[in-house]
Order: sequence, then C-alpha cells, then structure tokens
Amino acid sequence: MIPVTTFAGKKVALFGLGGSGLASASALLAGGADVVAFDDNAASVSKANAAGIPTADLHGIDWSRIAALVLTPGVPLTHPAPHWTVQLARKAGVEVIGDIEMFCRQRRTLAPEAPFVAITGTNGKSTTTALIAHLVAAAGMDAQLGGNIGTAILSLAPPQAGRVHVIECSSYQIDLAPSLDPSVGILINLSEDHLDRHGTMEHYAAVKARLVAGVQPNGTAIVGVDDAWCRAIADGLARQGKRLVRVSVRAKLNDGFYVEQQKIMRAVPPPYPPPHAGEGRVGAVIAELDGIGSLRGVHNAQNAACATAAALALGLDSPTIQSGLRSFPGLAHRMEEVGRRGAVLFVNDSKATNADSAAQALACFDDIFWIAGGKPKTGGIDSLRKFFRRIRKAYLIGEAAEAFAATLGSDVPHEITGTLDKALAAASRDAESSTAREPVVLLSPACASFDQYRNFEFRGDAFRTLVQALPGVAGK
Repeated sequence: MIPVTTFAGKKVALFGLGGSGLASASALLAGGADVVAFDDNAASVSKANAAGIPTADLHGIDWSRIAALVLTPGVPLTHPAPHWTVQLARKAGVEVIGDIEMFCRQRRTLAPEAPFVAITGTNGKSTTTALIAHLVAAAGMDAQLGGNIGTAILSLAPPQAGRVHVIECSSYQIDLAPSLDPSVGILINLSEDHLDRHGTMEHYAAVKARLVAGVQPNGTAIVGVDDAWCRAIADGLARQGKRLVRVSVRAKLNDGFYVEQQKIMRAVPPPYPPPHAGEGRVGAVIAELDGIGSLRGVHNAQNAACATAAALALGLDSPTIQSGLRSFPGLAHRMEEVGRRGAVLFVNDSKATNADSAAQALACFDDIFWIAGGKPKTGGIDSLRKFFRRIRKAYLIGEAAEAFAATLGSDVPHEITGTLDKALAAASRDAESSTAREPVVLLSPACASFDQYRNFEFRGDAFRTLVQALPGVAGK
C-alpha cells in the first residue's frame, strides 16, 4: 500500500467503493486523513464498514470542511452529466480527483525522481503496460504494475529510487489527475471510444493528450503517429519543446521508431555516416519481433515499438530488450496461445468483443478455424469480409450465430454449433485433418459474452480449460 500522507489531518470525501475506491480509502486512512466514504450500492457500503472505513451519505455532510472529493473512475465527471457528488463538490469549491492524482502527489513528496511510466490509448494499453513491466522486471529491476490493468495504483509499493511504476491509465483516470506528471508518458493511438462519457471526440482526445503533455521536463513523451489525432498531438508537443519520440508501424520515420519487416527500428537523424550519406534515411535495428507468438500482428508491433521506446528511455539496452520481448508471455484472452496438438495451434482471443478487435486476430493467420459469436454488437461482421479468404471454416455460437451465418453465406464454410464446447470439438477435428503448415483454432468472437458467460474472461477461461483437456494437447 502507498499511504497518502498529503491529506494528513484533512477531511476527504470519497465516492465509489469498488476495488480502487476501497484501496484509495485505506491509503488515505493510513496516511492520516479523516475519510468519509459513500456508494449508491448498499452492499458496497456494508463491505467498507466491515473493512473499517467510515461511511456516511455525502448528501448530508458539511462540504465546507472537505479538502477534496476522491471519485472512482467509473463515476461520471462531466458527461452525460456530472455525478451529484461532483455537483456538490464544485458548488463548495472542492477539488475532484482520483487515485492516480493522489499517487502523483505522493510520488512528488517521497521520490520525485523515481521512474513512473504512464500508458494510455484507445487500443493496446494493457498489452503495452504489461510488456513494459515485463521488460523492466526481466532486466532485474523492481517493476510495480497497476492502474487500469487491474491492481489499484495505491495498492502497490510506494515510490522510491530504482522502483519503476508502470501504470495503465484510462481516459476516466486521466480526467481525475490534473497534475499527472510521468517520467515516461505513452499515447499509443486514438479512435472513437467512450463518447458517452466525454461528449465529443475532441474532448476525448484532449483528455488523453494530458498524459503526454504532463511529462516531467526531463522526461520522455512517446506518441504513436499512425492516426490523425495522435499526429496532431505529437506536433503540438514538438512545438512546446517536449522531448518527443514518435512511433509508427505504417511508415518509416526520419526521427523516432518504426517497424519494418518485423524489426523495430530507431531512425538515426542526419547527417548520415558512409555508406548511408545521401540516402535520406537510415535506421538502427533495436529488436526483432519475428517468431514471437505473443506479439503477432500489426497492433502488437505498435505495442512492442512503444514499449521498446519506453525501455530505452528507462536505460535498458537493445540485447536486454530483445531477450525480454522473446520471453513475454502475453496477456490472457488477447491472442493467448493456450495449447498445441500436432501442427494445430489454439489461440484464445476472447477479448475481441467486436469486429474491429477480431480483425486484428484474423489478420495474423492464414488457415483459420474460427469460433465466433455471442451477444452481437452493432454492425455485425460485414466489415471482416476482406479476411474471409483466410478462414477455412467458421463455428458459430450464441445469439449472433444466425446473423453471422447469413453474412458468411457461401463465402465461408460454416456451421452453427451453439455452444463453445461443441464449437471447439468440431474445429479441432477439422483442423487436425487440414494439410496446412499451421492450422489455427481461433476463438475471436467479435461479440460480447453476456448471452452465455459473465464476461469475456470467463469465456476465455472456459476455452482454455476445454483446449487443455483435449487428449495430446501440449501447453504453450
């Protein structure tokens, strides 16, 4: 735990008593704050009381005595309307912050030079965060992994010299962290998302940009520049004189990092030494991605390039980074290789809950026995037509099965199996008889899981268990 001493002796209101809220309340109490917490869910209030956290309905407190309102990220700050606690706080002139902000203030008090890597973006945040923490740990350093990836930031060990905090930040968390100041800040990419909470794409992008704009003066801002929103943000940082590293997987760069033929390249600025003089561009190979199953696909190349740039900024060398990339196990439910039987590879991509996510997996393989379906999302799978030639057969489950079958039509052989266990049995049977070099049984549903499973993690866990129960399956 990180005791939050910056509010010692002050009264702090807290709303939201889920995992991060409980961690925040405990950290404030440990640091000497006078905490009053609340939640609209009575069961959460009871759980907090059992943990020794003081609670009271925040409607009835004296807001003139409150130093800050700590809000958990799931509670609306601005859109579609500010939560009632936010309205009360603002009326009383009370600042509204979150756990990331409290960490930043505590870090500045305890160890302002301690490495702090903050990662955001629309896609790839969790993989990039986990990969950076893995590279740091593989280099023998103390890596503290948390934030939006699962472990509340205030549940981690306190900042100190030589300890690296690697923190995934959602847009909600950034919105509640006005003084966010990482030593290394990463913005991977931007596309439309969470507009119900941010109102417009412009506001969403502006919130995300705060993470890299707030990088410490001697720190490094790393920005993926393969979309127009991030390119504009990078250009703005350059004009402000920030130490900026651009990253691309779509084009060679004259300055920054790019990926070419599965190699992560660092552009060497001119003047170029012989024999490259006059060529206009030259790059140094930092690491190679070929053969790393946990980092397949263009999207993971972007994640790996951003992670590599961060690792170099932290002082790791190229051989250490290469070794760490090769030993990275990947994240569960994200292109997770869960087993092999003979030539057949089984891949759990249960996190692909829409067509755009499934497209990233389908682009990685050529001989796919595809398990898809679940609770359908708007748009279905029509956008995946360019990948149909890669699919040898589809096995359709859940509520979306009939609609997916209609879209596949005569273009892709398919059968409606209904449930995951039947789909796996049929797919593994057909893949075993394939003459392809590496047939892939791929769970990448392009659907939510809620028709048959509690969440995508339960669906992915079920798939992994079923695969590993097959006779003759070898683990990854």
